Amino acid sequence: MTQKELLYFEDAIGHETSIIKICDNMLEKLSDEKLISFIENEKQEHTNLKTQLMDMLGDKANG
Repeated sequence: MTQKELLYFEDAIGHETSIIKICDNMLEKLSDEKLISFIENEKQEHTNLKTQLMDMLGDKANG
């Protein structure tokens, strides 16, 4: 894996981390149950994406 590819992974993981933090901040402020449910689903999707990216990066590092 090239240095440039590693930087792409780093950027993508950073973006997912930022989105997860934004979701957490929104959840603290919301009171509408539909919005809370929507944001919780979005947070879960981005948590899953971050996990997939980290797993892919780990796979590349291991072999």
